[in-house]
Amino acid sequence: MTRATKLKAAMMEYVEGTIFIAPWFIGFVMFMGFPLGFSLYMSFRKVNVVATGMTSSYVGLKHYKDILLEDGSLLYNDLIPFLQKTLFMVPVIVIFALLIAIVLNQKFAGRSLFRAIFFLPVILSTGQVVSELLTQGEGALGFMSKYNVSGLISGNLPSTWATPLIWILDSFVLILWYSGVQILIFLGGRQTISNSAYEAARIDGAGPWATFWKITLPAMTPFVFLNMIYTVVDLFTFPTNPIIMRVRDSEYGQFSALIWLYFLIISVFLIIIFILFSRATRSQRMTA
Repeated sequence: MTRATKLKAAMMEYVEGTIFIAPWFIGFVMFMGFPLGFSLYMSFRKVNVVATGMTSSYVGLKHYKDILLEDGSLLYNDLIPFLQKTLFMVPVIVIFALLIAIVLNQKFAGRSLFRAIFFLPVILSTGQVVSELLTQGEGALGFMSKYNVSGLISGNLPSTWATPLIWILDSFVLILWYSGVQILIFLGGRQTISNSAYEAARIDGAGPWATFWKITLPAMTPFVFLNMIYTVVDLFTFPTNPIIMRVRDSEYGQFSALIWLYFLIISVFLIIIFILFSRATRSQRMTA
């Protein structure tokens, strides 16, 4: 094959790839890129709505300074308690989804029905439905009131951590509703593990507990990482998210600055997860 032929083939592949990606790229620029860029631009401006339309004036970093330094209630008073709840919710949802996926991977009568039951809330429950159920106090665990668990938690933990933990337990069932996608991902990941690995472990005398820690969990580490990312992003758009409620009530320029600060906070969470995953993967390789 001559050099000209290779260049022509490479050019054809480049053109074909560009054609295939063009609809996505155009759609992203029109429906995502432009709104994101416009919101960043407006976060540096003071927006006024007048009878003839909307006017704006440049104010620089004023909105960011107000949110971070002057008006702490706009960000810290609502965000910090929500972040504490998130620290509890992420491991609860991921661990629950992993255990349910392992169970649903077993062969038993009605397996497909149970898989559908765990995924249906993801399709049927909208944000408004979940918010209304939380408002009505639904989703709590029965033993909470029976054994006064809330009182025990309040009496033994600082209020800073007792309040989000009690909230988690009071809405535990509804939080687990949001594990349908994670269960599906874990279920797909579990099916990538060869059955021969488990057969070899059983021949060597390993029990279910040993095979879980030595085979299942190491093989599922990438899917744990993926589900942690998905769960963090999903929780930061949870119906009870106080920042989302603040955004709706804010002036547009301030709202844009708040959203970009919120985006940076989510990015920090994701970076922390990535670092933890990298360290876990490195330790697994060293052990192997």
